[in-house]
Amino acid sequence: MNGKHKITNSAVLVTGGAGFIGSNLCELLLKQDNKVICLDNFSTGFRENINDFLSHSNFSLIEGDIRDYQTCQRAIDQVDFVLHQAALGSVPRSINDPMTTTEVNISGFVNMLHAACEAEVKRFVYASSSSVYGDSNDLPKLENKIGNPLSPYAVSKLTNEIFAKNFSELYGIETIGLRYFNVYGQRQNPNGPYAALIPNFILKLYNHQQPVINGDGTYSRDFTFIENVLQANQLAALTPRNQIAGEKQFLAEVFNIACGGSTTVNEILKSLYKECIKYDSNIESIKPIYGKVRKGDVPHSQADVMKAEKLLGFNPEYDIDTGVEKTCQWYWGRLTNK
Repeated sequence: MNGKHKITNSAVLVTGGAGFIGSNLCELLLKQDNKVICLDNFSTGFRENINDFLSHSNFSLIEGDIRDYQTCQRAIDQVDFVLHQAALGSVPRSINDPMTTTEVNISGFVNMLHAACEAEVKRFVYASSSSVYGDSNDLPKLENKIGNPLSPYAVSKLTNEIFAKNFSELYGIETIGLRYFNVYGQRQNPNGPYAALIPNFILKLYNHQQPVINGDGTYSRDFTFIENVLQANQLAALTPRNQIAGEKQFLAEVFNIACGGSTTVNEILKSLYKECIKYDSNIESIKPIYGKVRKGDVPHSQADVMKAEKLLGFNPEYDIDTGVEKTCQWYWGRLTNK
């Protein structure tokens, strides 16, 4: 990645910094000589994700909730950039508990956005989601063509985008939303009822348990390795305003962040078997279980990343094969050293 598009010598607030994507951002930013402020309430993040950073002179942890406005103000004091990752993820979780998802993902988001306006940060980059495309059958997904959201989580992420644009128009804050498509990689939680597919499957195979596939395995996703997301966040923070917004009076854009590919659940499981068998040949005999389709699941999701490529210079460097290989290697090392 070009050096001019690496965040350096800046103060950066990473909300949800103890989570999967947030902790990877914190690690990268520290390596690049930034002052990093991590805000997390540890509802879904883990202390072990940031343990290695706690002794770093440029790392600060604020344990707090984005639903508390004073906490947001304290975290954002004298910050250059905000990388807002804090949210309650998972479509099933939002269906089971729409109230908490709304409180965190919408009220918490507006708290952070307003605090960023008051602090006059250079740019507010936030995590949106491919879930905003809802029931749209168009493939690949284009940023300007969305459908009806199919879950409270999807509604919350679409609402974030609307608020970001409104605040940019009203208050002049520069906002960029990144619509992540099925991000996976190191530090993603493999446990619990809302665990993401790839780490959950790896853990199942490691423990010689049968992976459970929701449906017949033909649903497809644009699986996106974490390193591509780290690149996108930096580009979103640093790409010059006129390169993105042109002659517009304000900067409020959203971008698909993915590889632009399509992989079925059956195909991704096959790739995981291939990699995991390198560490344990007995895995070959483990067969998956096929269950019911989950409510709110979109059958197929694939991104058109041309807008991000053109305006941000986004270039997903890690394809699905490399990403799966690196992910399995990381989890296997972590699991066997426990």
